[in-house]
Amino acid sequence: MWSSTPWLLWALLSAVFAALTAIFAKLGLQGVDADLATLVRTVIILGVLSVFITVKGGWQNPFQLSARTWLFLGLSGLATGASWLCYFRALQMGEASKVAPVDKLSLVLVAIFAVVFLEERPSLREWLGIAMVAGGVLVLAIKRSP
Repeated sequence: MWSSTPWLLWALLSAVFAALTAIFAKLGLQGVDADLATLVRTVIILGVLSVFITVKGGWQNPFQLSARTWLFLGLSGLATGASWLCYFRALQMGEASKVAPVDKLSLVLVAIFAVVFLEERPSLREWLGIAMVAGGVLVLAIKRSP
């Protein structure tokens, strides 16, 4: 199974680490400014990635990257930073079991943006799954009346 879809293993590991991110962040945000916590997290990520790239031998001259690559990686970095700032602020104010699923509404938005910008065409079955995620987010986000 893994040999035919190696991306699936990495995607599942991403989900596990994203879940741990929410739990660890919620525990670490007590009594700390959310923006400062985001900065601390970013510095740690920078260090870990530097070691990983060094061990893997993946360093290359960033000035050899195309302008298009710089543009889109730059925009991705800005979007990531904005996402992290919003996520940590939401996590500081709300319950992790509610914030994290709403954050995953990004899955629905990725599907829509992929259709619009990347010309991807999800199948009917895939749209059904995406709609189920959206429905699940609504169920978790809408408060019940007492």
